[in-house]
Amino acid sequence: MLKRFALLTLAIVLAVALLPQLADNSSTAVAQDEEVWCGTDEEVTVTLIAGSVGQEGEIARQQLDRWAEVCPNVSVDLVARPDSATETLGQYQQFFEAESSEIDVYQIDVIWPGILAEHLVDLNEYLDEEVVEAHFPAIIQNNTVDGRLVGIPWFTDAGLLYYRTDLLEKYELDPPETWTELEEAARTIQEGERAEGNEDFWGFVWQGNAYEGLTCDALEWQFSSGGGEIITPDGVIEVNNPETIAIFEQASGWVGDISPEGVTTFMEEDARGVWQAGNAAFMRNWPYAYSLGQAEDSAIAGLFDVKELPGAEPGMSAATLGGWQLAVSRYSENVEPAVALAAFLASPEEQKMRAIDGSYNPTIADLYEDEDILEAAPFFGSLYDVFINAVPRPSTVAAEQYNDVSQLYYTAVHSILTGEADAQTAMEDLELQLADLGFEFPEE
Repeated sequence: MLKRFALLTLAIVLAVALLPQLADNSSTAVAQDEEVWCGTDEEVTVTLIAGSVGQEGEIARQQLDRWAEVCPNVSVDLVARPDSATETLGQYQQFFEAESSEIDVYQIDVIWPGILAEHLVDLNEYLDEEVVEAHFPAIIQNNTVDGRLVGIPWFTDAGLLYYRTDLLEKYELDPPETWTELEEAARTIQEGERAEGNEDFWGFVWQGNAYEGLTCDALEWQFSSGGGEIITPDGVIEVNNPETIAIFEQASGWVGDISPEGVTTFMEEDARGVWQAGNAAFMRNWPYAYSLGQAEDSAIAGLFDVKELPGAEPGMSAATLGGWQLAVSRYSENVEPAVALAAFLASPEEQKMRAIDGSYNPTIADLYEDEDILEAAPFFGSLYDVFINAVPRPSTVAAEQYNDVSQLYYTAVHSILTGEADAQTAMEDLELQLADLGFEFPEE
């Protein structure tokens, strides 16, 4: 099949970088300069819906300013999605059910390709193979549904443990390798800081609200404790086992002890707010919080570092795979410039800028060797294995049922954290609920 959208190989700052460029065999696309193609030579406006967590919205606007310099004929309206991924998916589904042309480019979670694929353009019809192959193969595979590439990777993610280096030194502690070590270190530091007058200090903050973020946290607890996955790639339910029950009971004990009672309402920014104010020893969050924590106006700049999350035993760490893609709606009235915009935003140069300015993990392997990026975010190099070996949620096997699976999972875990149910009962009930969706019981 002839490609209406081709990309030219360029020599840029990165040793092997390729800059996506758009071309149209029907000659409707005209180059705006020698490097970037814009999908059309007409005056059009496309709408992008994207996140605003942390400095995400600000960085997206900076990207759009650069886009405007090379493609001034294609204006972009930026719409903020809800902070909650769960609420975002509901909003997107309303647009798609109405076959709305209001949004052209969607920022979609790594777990949504199977849910939203029927509403999205096949980017294989527009993107040069070299551009697609520059991204991590696992993410491209994740974004490919029935042979159709429905999202170009924008950035990837994995859960990390943030820790106060100054406080570990003060209390003569090592970075924790196990959940029990974290619990003990958090309690020691919390008691010490409160004794010195900071009554607002907590040992450990994380995402405990009943939403997709809790699915991510809980899967890390489960997998790192030997409890397996929520559902295996073969469709077998793995939630009801002693290891999972034990770690969920342990986590419930953190609430009101080393973590605030309100942690069961926390999302990413709630946890970061406590952490960045200097009122927590440890935090579980995504890489985006690193650059914000190191900003000049941060109370903890230069006083923290990141590492892999703990496990039940040393070496059993697990990080949930996150990340976001850019997808183009089938109902868009400006498909080609929308694809052009998505390709530009996900290009090597733009991913490099996002990595430096916002510590957003690139989806292009070569960028993890870029000196400018490693200077801004050294952990991209030291924790590279964490990012490439992150644990996926069961979005592939669950497909269009994934949202139901995740909601049942985080609701069950939340009930444990709030004391509404004990872990054994909650996991037994969850196993039955997942079986009702058609997934298999494990063999006895």
